[in-house]
Amino acid sequence: MTSSYPQRAFTGVVLTTAGLMALGLGAASAHVSVAPTSTTENGYSQLTFSVPSESETAATNKLEVQLPTGQPFTSVRVKPVEGWTAEVVSGALPEPVTTTDGATLTEAPLSVVWTAEPGAEISQQEYQTFSISVGPLPEAGSTVILPTTQSYTDGEVVEWNQETEGEEEPEKPAPSFVTTAAVEGDASHGGPEATVAPEATEAPEAIDAEQASTTAGSPSALAWAGLVAGLLGLAAGGTALLRTRRRA
Repeated sequence: MTSSYPQRAFTGVVLTTAGLMALGLGAASAHVSVAPTSTTENGYSQLTFSVPSESETAATNKLEVQLPTGQPFTSVRVKPVEGWTAEVVSGALPEPVTTTDGATLTEAPLSVVWTAEPGAEISQQEYQTFSISVGPLPEAGSTVILPTTQSYTDGEVVEWNQETEGEEEPEKPAPSFVTTAAVEGDASHGGPEATVAPEATEAPEAIDAEQASTTAGSPSALAWAGLVAGLLGLAAGGTALLRTRRRA
């Protein structure tokens, strides 16, 4: 009777840990997302899309991001990705748009398309990042929605185009972010080149700290935190069991 309780306790710890691990791995299952370096209205920002390959039988070989047409970007620049070609597709807007400086736009960049060269596709359990510099951003409080199409080598096409309503995230959410009010001294108002200024001027420690604060609240970070907590609990349970057996 003395040894049955520690055994049950240890089994409980194992089951709890397994649940945490399953939760963590499930939460870590990512979708196409976007991370802006700046969200300041009327400014410029580098938008980085994180693209995981989720197919078990094929690799990602094409990505197309739709750009806003209601408040279009007048400047779009693409950061090169080794093994991929990129094209900024421009065309006529659905309706003419008047900019903040009074100009009327009838054409603007409509999308950006990346295509993999042979051997550069994103295979299973891999991901790739794609960055563009865009601007000016719309007024504060605007939700910038960037519907994205992910294509696979077997012909499968995944549309990440669902808008998020409320707190519940849809199955295929479109990458998006919300613009914010201007802050005095914000370098993002200086033009497209300002989007890379933080990387050139901040010390490495500052960049690491900023990246840590940005990723700490992400689903992947929380998932791995839960996984680590579960493993620590498993280790503690094992230690307690060994101590109890020695006393017995």
